Amino acid sequence: MKNKKLVIYIGLLALGFLLGGMLYGGASDTENEDMQVTEHNHVAVEETSQMWTCSMHPQIMQPEAGDCPICGMDLIPAAHSAEGLSVNEFKLSENAMALANIQTSIVGKSISTVDSGVMLSGKITENENETATMPAHFDGRIEKLYVNSLGEQVNKGQAVAQIYSPALIAAQQELITAYKLRASQPQLYKAVRNKFKNWKIHGASLDDVEQTGQVKTSFTIYSHVSGVVTEIAINEGSHIMDGKPIFKVSNLNTVWANFDVYENQISEFKKGQAIVIRTNAYPNKTFKGKVDFIDPILDTKTRTVKLRVVLNNKNGLFKPGMFVEGELKGITDSSEAHFAVIPASAVLWTGKRSVVYLKTNPNEPIFEMRDIILGHQIGENYQILEGLQDGDEIVTNGTFTIDAAAQLHGKKSMMNKDGGKVMTGHEGHIGMHINTSEAEKPLNKNARLKVSEEFKNQLNIVFNTYIELKNALAIDASEHVINQSKVLLANLSKVNMKLLTDNDAHTRWMSLKKDIETTAQLISNTEDLNMQRTNFKYLSASMANALEVFGINEKVYHLYCPMSDHNKGAYWLSKEDTVVNPYFGGAMLTCGDVKQIIK
Repeated sequence: MKNKKLVIYIGLLALGFLLGGMLYGGASDTENEDMQVTEHNHVAVEETSQMWTCSMHPQIMQPEAGDCPICGMDLIPAAHSAEGLSVNEFKLSENAMALANIQTSIVGKSISTVDSGVMLSGKITENENETATMPAHFDGRIEKLYVNSLGEQVNKGQAVAQIYSPALIAAQQELITAYKLRASQPQLYKAVRNKFKNWKIHGASLDDVEQTGQVKTSFTIYSHVSGVVTEIAINEGSHIMDGKPIFKVSNLNTVWANFDVYENQISEFKKGQAIVIRTNAYPNKTFKGKVDFIDPILDTKTRTVKLRVVLNNKNGLFKPGMFVEGELKGITDSSEAHFAVIPASAVLWTGKRSVVYLKTNPNEPIFEMRDIILGHQIGENYQILEGLQDGDEIVTNGTFTIDAAAQLHGKKSMMNKDGGKVMTGHEGHIGMHINTSEAEKPLNKNARLKVSEEFKNQLNIVFNTYIELKNALAIDASEHVINQSKVLLANLSKVNMKLLTDNDAHTRWMSLKKDIETTAQLISNTEDLNMQRTNFKYLSASMANALEVFGINEKVYHLYCPMSDHNKGAYWLSKEDTVVNPYFGGAMLTCGDVKQIIK
């Protein structure tokens, strides 16, 4: 009986082990499967997670779609960060590339090698060796002026003025007395006649005084010079003094073409070099001349010297004040012929540094800043001495946009040679779309959008700061330019974008604001006047667009100077139609004219 119970117990124990193994083993397998599913789902969630950003404020990153907390625009999917980039490289989206109109060229292929010509900008002036002054030879008052308009042709012996002079009246009385005594005192008579001769008065006028014995109250004086009147120093009724000029004349059979030569170009020029001259007045003609004179003194304001060419002008084609362009051939040393040149639009300057942006991947929009050393300027190009080699692909249009993106990404940039983020109001903007060609367009063609008066008033405050900045450039006040650019940025940040309820107006303002902000920031970061003026060109283009689109209830003049920016021309805005050029300072303050009135 006992043996039977023992068998039953052993059997039950074995059955328990069997069932336990089945139960625990099954549970373990199921649990493992569940864990694997959970991990897979977790990975899937991580792989499909998407961050959302604002196209106008890329520093905004949200885990889900919605509105931008700054401007209220719809958020868009953010691009995943680029992998495999070097420490100084950054990548732009294809959309940003298109908006900014980024263009590149390959050094040594699409970019020319050095040619042997240099383009110079100049102006026609009178030949000062062929000018003459008609002075007064005695004190008096102009009773009648016969020469009273500039450009008038005056011939030698022509009557120019009628003059009253107390000294002449007294001298006529002496002449009448001496004439009566001429037989007994011929020396006295001769001395009195010579006095009139020294005053350039002789001939029939004196004979009449002698024979009639009547004193004339005024005398007609005659020109002893010939030429075109270039200056009139007096008016009818004016008092004149012995030796002071009445008018100046110039013989315009020959004229001077005066060109500006930059400091780094001086060694390339010498007297006698051939030069080909062109002017917009005769676009299909060229004129030949030779370098006649190179000024030995440097203009410290413009850092240029004057190069002079004497031109034959017997046909009267050249008018003083006319802008001309000169091309000198064959001046580049043959030892430098291997240097490549790149367009000036590819170069950014800050102080002594010159930088370009390389496209480091031929198949991807990946860029990197590169410091370079420039040689001579050749027309609208620069020689490259160091920093680039054949085959390098560089940005030739949209360089400001690329630099703004580099600052945002914390990479090396024009104003930040060591890298790291640069704060620019909203920490910069990816895909800035300042287009260098915009600043060179003759007129804007923007349709006016309807906005509130409050918004126009806020925009007007920004415009008034722009005017102060422009005035500072006109007087070469670099420090004041920096201060005003900072004030402009502050006023720009106060413009309330929420006042723009229309979607189109909102989008246009955000785009224009970015352009204004970027260029003003660049101006504030450099003390170099040339760099400030280069950036001001693009600031002016953006401001003009903003005023056309939104208006400020004020008349604004849009002016243009064809000599600015190395003869590419540049525009600026003003409250008056009087030309005060911000691109040259005192060197060419009145170059330009009004091209448009924005109301």
